[in-house]
Amino acid sequence: MHVANLARAAFWTALLLIVLLQVFGGSGRGLEKQRSAAIGRIEEARKTRVIAMIHRQESASVLGVPVAGSISIDDSEAILRAIRLTPPEQPIDIILHTPGGLVLAAEQIAKALVERKGKVTVFVPHYAMSGGTLIALAADEIVMDANAVLGPVDPQLGDMPAASIVKVVEIKGPQHVGDEFLMLADMAHKARIQVATFVAQVLTKQMPEKQSLQVATTLTEGRWTHDFPITVQAARQLGLKVSTDMPLTVYELMDFYPQGGGIRPSVWYVPLRRTAPASGAPQQTPASRPEGKSPQ
Repeated sequence: MHVANLARAAFWTALLLIVLLQVFGGSGRGLEKQRSAAIGRIEEARKTRVIAMIHRQESASVLGVPVAGSISIDDSEAILRAIRLTPPEQPIDIILHTPGGLVLAAEQIAKALVERKGKVTVFVPHYAMSGGTLIALAADEIVMDANAVLGPVDPQLGDMPAASIVKVVEIKGPQHVGDEFLMLADMAHKARIQVATFVAQVLTKQMPEKQSLQVATTLTEGRWTHDFPITVQAARQLGLKVSTDMPLTVYELMDFYPQGGGIRPSVWYVPLRRTAPASGAPQQTPASRPEGKSPQ
């Protein structure tokens, strides 16, 4: 019995040490400094506030098991706070690398960006799908790598596309599906209208109302699968303002978000209220920190 208790104690101690090493690994501090420096270089070159929302599919792991990242309420809170700390006229650069996430969080971010007086530029070095695309639509300009992609913003209910739920009822007839599925179809119908309306409102920032309604319908009606890649060429055909002049400094920042490794925050910004520097004056960039962490 005594040996068994010692074995159990040794197991839980080892487990605790593994978790602590993953959470507080020494390499994390080095990456923080490198990311801060990379963000500072972008801000200095472009005279903007830089906010990076980068979700690696294996950016976090628990005991070696990868945990996928996506847009969350925590992300929207962090980004809204960063926007509030930025003077209204100062340009904002958003660096997006995300598979999407919670619609509410993405809509909150998009709404805040649409209401900005200063120019908003969204950089997509690889992909910004679903909710990431919704955020990109709120920008004055989208800068994409030549091979980067956006995606449809049709709503999903759980793991099912809202458009497909509605279509099943249309094909089978309401009398041939259960009450629960009919309620789900009703929710899906409302979700499609809500998202399409919101996207159309966002797009009026950069195109006429009639065109914004057409583009919103294309992106939300479910004509494609949810992972359909919208390339630079396709985005331009939709009428979006897309450039491929991606600064090298954005790629350099992405290098500091390698796949795998320990748990890392996904939203970064310099946590100070900043004023635009006078012409020719040097700009000092304090160290940025991950949202939710206090400076050491």
